[in-house]
This record gives sequence, C-alpha cells and structure tokens, in this order.
Amino acid sequence: MDGFDKILVVDDEQDLCEILQFNLEMDGYSVDTANSAEEALNLPLSKYSLILLDVMMGEISGFQMARQLKTNPATADLPIIFITALDNEDCTLKGFNLGADDYIAKPLSIKEVKARVRAVLRRSQRARQQAPLVANSEKLLKVGGLTVDLQTKSVKIDETSIDLTKLEFELLLVFLQNKGKLYSREDLLQKVWPSDALVTDRTVDVNITRLRKKIGAYGKHVKTKVGYGYYFEIVSE
Repeated sequence: MDGFDKILVVDDEQDLCEILQFNLEMDGYSVDTANSAEEALNLPLSKYSLILLDVMMGEISGFQMARQLKTNPATADLPIIFITALDNEDCTLKGFNLGADDYIAKPLSIKEVKARVRAVLRRSQRARQQAPLVANSEKLLKVGGLTVDLQTKSVKIDETSIDLTKLEFELLLVFLQNKGKLYSREDLLQKVWPSDALVTDRTVDVNITRLRKKIGAYGKHVKTKVGYGYYFEIVSE
C-alpha cells in the first residue's frame, strides 16, 4: 500500500514543497520536505522510498546531491526523480547518467508527478522482489585486479576505488556476470535504464566510453562488435 512509502521532497521553493507534500499525502504517502540539499543531507535518507529532487539549488545542486547519494552504499539504490526548469537533452542525460529514475520538467503537472511517483515506486519494489539472494562467496566479482562488490556497490582496481555512476556500475555488472555474451544497445537499454526513460542508442555508447576510461586497462576487454553491440571479452583470471 502507498501509505508505507516515505517520500522526501527537496526544493528551495517552499510553496512548491508544500503543494507536493499536500497532494502526495492525499494519495496516502508519508512526505517530508527540505528547502536545500544541505538540509536534506542531514536527514536519515536511507529511510525514504523515493526523493523528489530539484536541480537548481543554493551551494549544493540537485546533481551534486544525487552524486553523493549514489556513491554512498547506504543510499545508492534510493530512487530519485529530478524536478527542474532545465528542460533540455543535455541536462536530462546528465540526470540519468547520475542514476536518476525519472526527470520531470517545471512547471509541474500534479497528475503527472503522481503518475511518475507511482511508476518509479512500482519499479523499485519489483526490483527488490526480483533481486536474487547472493551467497557470501558470490558477493565479489573479480577479473584479475578488478573487483566488484555486489553488497556495497563498489568497484576497485587492485586497492584503488573507482567512482562509477549507478548506470556505469550496472553496465559493468551485466558484462562481468555474463562474460562473452553479446548485448545489443537495445538489450542494454532494457537491462540498465528505467523502462520509461527517454534515451537513445547514443546514450549507451557514451556510457560505455566512460566506463572503459574509468576501469583503465580493463576497459579494453569491453569489446564492440560493429553492427551488433558490446560484450566483455573472456580473459584468464
């Protein structure tokens, strides 16, 4: 039931916070508000089911706050919907690359906000229900000195931590769990991106390029099969 879902609205427009709080509470959600990222970051964020996050705020922007959340294992899986007046493709792609689950442009339609909140919460709940139980021995994926920790959602090369976005991490996870398997761009969009995200094949290419750079020497093992897609080359470990 929706009433069990706790939502945090973060926006420097107090009137908008109050409007969203009122309307979402009418739908049965428990809603808190914060008027800055600084205020929000002092809250116990892991208790929330979803954050509605404004992009343009004071000293810490919504994008900066999202980056902090996604690099913290305690909040890495916390769904985020960006709400912003920056309605252009570059900003939208940046939001999704940071791990956002959805992106709503201002001025807001309350009906649209409610529909998107319901959709994101349904996806989040379904993902939790379908997540496989991983045995202790399988919580680490290793290829040479590249180690992926499934529990903390972190990546290391030897002893050096690698800072990946949620999308980059999930792409790497798909490749390492299915080494040698070829994935088309459409396959990767379906596996990694939100089902209703407005993204293109080019978005996959951009994220693959960034992933390759971040994992250094191991990036060369993410192979391209022209006209077909991508796969992780099987190497001796």
